[in-house]
Amino acid sequence: MGNLPQGTVTLLFTDIEGSTRLLQQVGERYGDVLAESRQLLQAAFQRWNGVVVDTQGDAFFVAFARANDAVSAAVDVQRTLFSTVFMENVTVRVRMGINTGEPEIAGEGYIGMDVHKAARVMSAAHGGQVLLSRTTRDLIEHDLPVGVSLRNLGAYRLKDIECPNHLYQLVIVGLPADFPALNTPGSHTILHAFPGQPTPFIGRQRELAEASALLRQPDVRLLTLSGTGGIGKTRLALQIATACADLFTDGVYFIALAQVSTTDDVLPAIAQTLGIREERGLSLFDRLLDMLSEKRLLLLLDNMEHVIGSAALLAELLACCPHVKMLVTSREILHVRAEHLFEVPLFAVPDLARLPELDELSHDPAVALFIQRAQAVRPNFSLTAANAADVVGICRRLDGLPLAIELAAARIKYGPPQTVLGQLEQGLDALKGGARDLSARQQTLRNAIAWSYNLLDEEQQRLFRRLAIFVNGCTLHAAQQVYRPNGNMLDTPDVLDGIEALVDKSLLRQEAQAEERPRFLMLQTLREYGKECLVSTGELEATREAHALYYLAVAEGIVPKLAGAMEAHWLDYLETEHENMHTALSWFLERATHDTECVEQAVRFCSALIKFWEIRGYFQEAYTLLTRTLAVSKHATGAVKVQVLYPLAVFQLMIQGDTEKGRALLEESLTLFRSINDKAGTAKVLRMLGQLQIGEKTVEARSLLEASLALYEELDDSYGIGQVRNDLARAATTQGDYARARTLLESNLALYRTREDAHNRAYPLLLLAFVLFLTKGNQEIARYLAEESLEIFRGIGDRRFVAFVLQLLSELSLFQNDAEKAQTCCEKSISLFRDLDDRNGVAQSLLTFARVQAYKGDAAAAYNACKESWILLREVGDSEQRATCLEQVGELIGNAGKREQLEKAVQLWGKAATLRATLVAPMPPIYRTAYGKAVAIVREQLGIERFQMAWAEGRNIPVGQIII
Repeated sequence: MGNLPQGTVTLLFTDIEGSTRLLQQVGERYGDVLAESRQLLQAAFQRWNGVVVDTQGDAFFVAFARANDAVSAAVDVQRTLFSTVFMENVTVRVRMGINTGEPEIAGEGYIGMDVHKAARVMSAAHGGQVLLSRTTRDLIEHDLPVGVSLRNLGAYRLKDIECPNHLYQLVIVGLPADFPALNTPGSHTILHAFPGQPTPFIGRQRELAEASALLRQPDVRLLTLSGTGGIGKTRLALQIATACADLFTDGVYFIALAQVSTTDDVLPAIAQTLGIREERGLSLFDRLLDMLSEKRLLLLLDNMEHVIGSAALLAELLACCPHVKMLVTSREILHVRAEHLFEVPLFAVPDLARLPELDELSHDPAVALFIQRAQAVRPNFSLTAANAADVVGICRRLDGLPLAIELAAARIKYGPPQTVLGQLEQGLDALKGGARDLSARQQTLRNAIAWSYNLLDEEQQRLFRRLAIFVNGCTLHAAQQVYRPNGNMLDTPDVLDGIEALVDKSLLRQEAQAEERPRFLMLQTLREYGKECLVSTGELEATREAHALYYLAVAEGIVPKLAGAMEAHWLDYLETEHENMHTALSWFLERATHDTECVEQAVRFCSALIKFWEIRGYFQEAYTLLTRTLAVSKHATGAVKVQVLYPLAVFQLMIQGDTEKGRALLEESLTLFRSINDKAGTAKVLRMLGQLQIGEKTVEARSLLEASLALYEELDDSYGIGQVRNDLARAATTQGDYARARTLLESNLALYRTREDAHNRAYPLLLLAFVLFLTKGNQEIARYLAEESLEIFRGIGDRRFVAFVLQLLSELSLFQNDAEKAQTCCEKSISLFRDLDDRNGVAQSLLTFARVQAYKGDAAAAYNACKESWILLREVGDSEQRATCLEQVGELIGNAGKREQLEKAVQLWGKAATLRATLVAPMPPIYRTAYGKAVAIVREQLGIERFQMAWAEGRNIPVGQIII
């Protein structure tokens, strides 16, 4: 057996549990069962590079050069055996033990203590159970197979081995994880009064490692795990204590404080767990000191928030007992000098927009917890492509709070995840009916929250209720204004102190923001409870009003700042407060049906948010809210109503692509602006009407834009002048007047550079780069300008224009023969446009994508991209883009060389030429060479007469009848 691994070797022992009973059960067929099971085991060992050292009956002794191979083989065997039925009512359960060491090779096998230890580890196990020694655990704990975790079972004495040995169990998803006490002499363990854990420990591996490392530090005597109710502090504390048990030769003791009534009862609870009684002449505290002064032990004090007054006494106990440590779970920080704090985080939850594959998703901690608890009430439940989004939606709705996820999963007994998600929208009542072995305060989430709420004083309760009105958190200033709506700054210290108390009690979370401005957040489940309390105390409407008025003032105050160097900063601020803004505006709209003042406030709010909505791509939200605002402002004055009509028209065009409806809204706006002699309003409507015509009636577009420019010049509005110049440059580009376009754009860039106006500079940079590209100008300068504009647009978070720049960069890359970069840029552009639901943008980028695919030789992919683009352009596109699409499809057909299709190519070209002639929009120089070659080839193949006939036929085909 010269192929035995040498050096550090991992040894695996196995045998069948109850083999004698199995023999009696199957009789003469036992040999068949044994042979089949041996074959399964040998195949698994071979797959994982194991060398069989010895076999005796139903037992194996196998050696592995790598510890993770041994573990993978054990997992493989257990999964295979668990799913194999050897004959009716016959299952085979194998117990396994794994130990890593440096055994000596002797003859055809190994000798040494490591071999005996591996055999003893196996002997301690039960059928279906895999046990590991600490040496093996240390090697594989960060490299476990998918779906496998470790459970620390504590320290045990193994037969004929003197020192206690830590044993660990592999927990394999889908297989039994709970077994009877280990088969060891006396089943010695140094964990005392530990509650049994009926379910596997899920996730928290990083937190377990970090907190365990903290507790192992010599100077950490008191470690507090803090976090809101239901976050899993107790379960994590048990794992930490078990993982660190080797530090405490005199044991680890679990002291449950949930049922302790007063601070005076804490010491008796500790003494009872330690088995200490009072003696005459000595207080209980002195008795504890006598016993613990020389002991090396850990006290795990669970649920201490309601007896926080005993913290000072515990700190004194620690000071007098140098080898004792304490691990505390509490919703409130203890605030003693010895305390080290570890905040238990929520489970991170996957992004609904980017869900991973099912196998990966099923191992996400939040999702895995949901699956585990759902299967407890409905064993056939599984994660599928159909329900994955709903399961993740539930976990996100519950902020990744473990207790809430467990309670929600229990509802699977009554309906699928989609139903449970719908029930959660109804509030906390959906989260009740937890397991009976949970404490009463954990059987419904409302009880768990109420437990914390009732520990607050009256002012803290009032502050908690008021803060529940905020969505996605708030700043200290916002909290002050809503808590004290009259803005009396003398109250500021009270609010700050109250917020700090709520943070200490894990009812608020504090997050650092830019410029060190803290932000305070409340879990969704806590918010719901707080809002219920607002209703019950009659404070809801007053709080909502204070919240709405505050955010209206904030939004209006930011409007003048949305320009210049700080624009990105204030856009980011609005992004952070986006949900609060939406909620506040919705309140004004709810009240506007019977309160005229709220109508004007809603209109003002919309006006303040328009630029944010446009730059950050909230087109659908803007359209919806503006539509609602217009509905409630039908009886308002023209001056009020027109402030809604114009932006509604803009977003109508962006989202719906309904040119006629958008134009009608603009015409109505124009009439109202003129009726109140609002020249600035008139100018911006004329500009928008001109923009609409650029791709359809370019001459008329220029006339409207010139009228707008005249008004802005009369008003001396340099911002408006610059915007119209950009539009006139676009019109000139469409008409092939590239020199005029460059003059207009260069004038704008000179203006913006003197003002250091980055955002306004970005758009003419993009347009100038586009002109250089179309005219075959200096492509390096074009790329430089495009990348400069991209940096600006990214800096302010304008995803729509980022997509446009990426489309241009794709074209530039293709022109420079870099097809891979061209494809990458184009795919990003299409993805952004799709996310924004910008169908016109998608259509344009698809045409670029088609060019890339044609360059790479994939004519089918190019044709499909053009086909999808055409479907969109028929609905939302302008005539120039339609012409471009028809020209590209014609080139693809012509280059394919199929004679039966050549006439169709010519017909498409004929229609495209008609569209361009109507627009006075010649084909840009960059595309003429390829187009000319394709036309020449097709003309030669068809002949002049057939070519001209097909061209004439194409000119007369209505656009709506063309099918690509």
